[in-house]
Amino acid sequence: MAEPRLVLASGSPRRAELLARLGCTPEIRPAEVDETPLVGEVPLDLVVRLAEAKARAVQQPPTDEVVVLAADTTVVLDGESLGKPRDDTEAAGMLRRLSGRTHEVLTALAVHRGQQRLATTVTTRVRFRVLTDREVAWYLATGEPRDKAGAYALQGAGAALVDHLDGSDTNVIGLPLAATVLLLRHAGLDVLAPPPA
Repeated sequence: MAEPRLVLASGSPRRAELLARLGCTPEIRPAEVDETPLVGEVPLDLVVRLAEAKARAVQQPPTDEVVVLAADTTVVLDGESLGKPRDDTEAAGMLRRLSGRTHEVLTALAVHRGQQRLATTVTTRVRFRVLTDREVAWYLATGEPRDKAGAYALQGAGAALVDHLDGSDTNVIGLPLAATVLLLRHAGLDVLAPPPA
């Protein structure tokens, strides 16, 4: 029986690049999902709901020949989700709030194959250095904060803002690779295996 095809329910180049580290070249099929939080929805429930919704939206119709991988990531500070900033002013505000403090990066993964539904969540704790106004202005000028949850990118210049990280660094970038490998294997996709002789 042929190995199933991997479909990534995301247009994120970072997630595709992380999967490439595993030797995976997924089909890219971004999910069209409203990511607005529900009234009173806590960050964990939000990412779990959105990851599931993305996987469902892309897995039509359900088939055993396709493994759909979906993820949703948020930055959590004081129990609040920090999404992508609307503009540089909002990004600056987020960076000042994160300055000198520890926050959590929360990712929910959903893997669907046929009628099989697999899911997990991964949390990484990240502590920022105390940032000066000059550093915040410098980082805004890089353009990196504009489309990133929490207004920073660990894989880029944003790494200079981070003092300490406890957990998966690839989770902070957008896809926790160790957890992803386990879920894909449970779905019958043998990643990290040597090619057949």
